[in-house]
Amino acid sequence: MNELTERQQQILGFIQENQDSAGLTPTLREIAAHFRFNSPNAALAHVQALMAKGFLRNRPGRARSLQVVAPNAPKNRPRPRVVSVPIYGSIPAGRPEDAAQEEEGCVLIDVTTLGIQPTARTFGLKVRGDSMIGKSIVDGDIAIIEHGAPPRPGDVVAALIDGQVTLKTFLRQRGKPYLRAENPRYPNLIPQEELLIQGVMVALIRQRQ
Repeated sequence: MNELTERQQQILGFIQENQDSAGLTPTLREIAAHFRFNSPNAALAHVQALMAKGFLRNRPGRARSLQVVAPNAPKNRPRPRVVSVPIYGSIPAGRPEDAAQEEEGCVLIDVTTLGIQPTARTFGLKVRGDSMIGKSIVDGDIAIIEHGAPPRPGDVVAALIDGQVTLKTFLRQRGKPYLRAENPRYPNLIPQEELLIQGVMVALIRQRQ
């Protein structure tokens, strides 16, 4: 399967979102405006690349005729629903670090395969460190987080503990919450002042090396 560049993933996600929400494919001018290209020709080059790689196809005789398809899939097979999720920086799966959130592009996900329903409160965080290897979460993965979801014991959460952010397993002991690493090299984290759950991990994406 041909791999997409980060920009091609973003454009494919933008096209899919427009088709899902408005039922219309964005024009080349609208794509260029959204991504701040200098001209529609830049958008055209990316669209042509997506078509060549099998992710887009034309529906003859129709205006706004581009259609998102699964690459190399039979025409009668339903296409996956592809959604673009923003990535808000990274999160340590190790020692907690000072909190910082800055958008760093997006990741394209197939919600059918992952079995989730992203919302406006869904975002991704790049994992750094090895404290969660017991749950097969490794350095370089992207944790898909649902902000505001109430955590249950055993959930993996993005948390702010005493002013520092980390990715850990949420647990309770005698009614009091704490965070557990899934690597014996790291200690449990017991809040001294506050523990704020920023979101619950709902999916994990393994980035190809």
